[in-house]
Amino acid sequence: MVESREFQKSIMTTRSIPVPLFAELKNKIEARQARVAVIGLGYVGLPLALLYIEQKFPVTGFDIDPRKVDTLAKGGSYIYRIPAEDIQNAQTQGFSATADYSRLVEMDAIIICVPTPLNEYHEPDLSYITNTAHSIAPHLRAGHLVVLESTTYPGTTEEVLLPILEKENRNGLKAARGGSAQEAEFYVAFSPEREDPGNTTVARRDIPKVIGGLDPQAAELAAALYGSIFSRTVRVSSPAAAEMTKLLENIYRCVNIALVNELKLLCLRMGLNIWEVIDAASTKPFGFQPFYPGPGLGGHCIPVDPFYLSWKAKEWDFRTRFIELAGEINISMPYHVLGSVVAALNQQKKALNGARVLVLGVAYKKDIDDLRESPALTIIELLQKEGAQVSYHDPYFPFIGKGRKYDLQMKCSSLDNLGQYDCVVIVTDHSDYDYRRIVEESQLVVDTRNATKGIDSANIMRC
Repeated sequence: MVESREFQKSIMTTRSIPVPLFAELKNKIEARQARVAVIGLGYVGLPLALLYIEQKFPVTGFDIDPRKVDTLAKGGSYIYRIPAEDIQNAQTQGFSATADYSRLVEMDAIIICVPTPLNEYHEPDLSYITNTAHSIAPHLRAGHLVVLESTTYPGTTEEVLLPILEKENRNGLKAARGGSAQEAEFYVAFSPEREDPGNTTVARRDIPKVIGGLDPQAAELAAALYGSIFSRTVRVSSPAAAEMTKLLENIYRCVNIALVNELKLLCLRMGLNIWEVIDAASTKPFGFQPFYPGPGLGGHCIPVDPFYLSWKAKEWDFRTRFIELAGEINISMPYHVLGSVVAALNQQKKALNGARVLVLGVAYKKDIDDLRESPALTIIELLQKEGAQVSYHDPYFPFIGKGRKYDLQMKCSSLDNLGQYDCVVIVTDHSDYDYRRIVEESQLVVDTRNATKGIDSANIMRC
């Protein structure tokens, strides 16, 4: 009888000991019970939220844009590749969107997917990250996992995000740094997004997820969280290492695209076809990866990321000359397109001033509804400044309004009467276009994407 009482006393004592926050959150993640908050419901955040919903996690989306919140509440979608049915199905599983950041206290994991653009001086604009941090901090509680996904320079997580979270939370919480969590701590990690809009060859869940935790427990929790929806996670030693990993990936592409853009300009002078040269070089089974020229860089990452690293490098008295040169070459490409349009019109004894020009395709790459940093926007503005009457057509954009760097207020034009334009400029080579018909019906075509490959016509200028 004594043993029985001692045993019962032991059980009661064990039950009275609280489960450590780390173990509690990890258990929730493994059981698909961790409540996930995704802040920023754009091209990165919304697809990520849907991945977690597919794996039966309770998910709440947060965004300061009332249009997005309202559209999602009504079961609609504002991203072309995400059908409304996916949103409606997510709602049946408990998904909701809100602008009320006080609800973060209900969450277990907070994933930040906000924009990180450049300002007018090509310097990092971290206002979206800092504003989000200010919004999170008052609702931070012990045991929260906070993960930043926004592309940025090495050190942002620890130098920008963390100080705000630690200073402005109401409970005196500190980020876990020692590898053994205390009761007044939260966890922080960085895991760069690796979205490739329009890429249907690789399933999103099969793209390995790089993770850098502030300490080993933060890394383990983030790996468990992402490991539940991605096929593979790759841990690095710190948030800064993960931040640099993302920059390396995109700078690699930026530099190589700049290389082929410069070679294209040389090939044009030499009377060579750069596309033919790239195709031939691509037959080498080792040591070469094809990159393709174009009218300029677009998307959130490749045109932006190199400048983030160049800016940060100055803190270390280091100039990234190779990266800066690549950026200069890529930025100059819309001006090359402008010059090509002028030259093509001159051959027909026409001036650009007063000419009717149709820009074909405004998305930054084919078959997507993404305008971020699109070179088409710069090309339109350059043509307008030279006095051209500019129209556009893009099946993904019925209207172009105001963005961070543009205010065009233009409606999509019809392709019914291409002959009315003095020049048609192919800027984005959407698969929907019938390029043979476009060439046949247009007075003049300037092709920046090799979209008219295989079409032999005197009215084509490839630039």
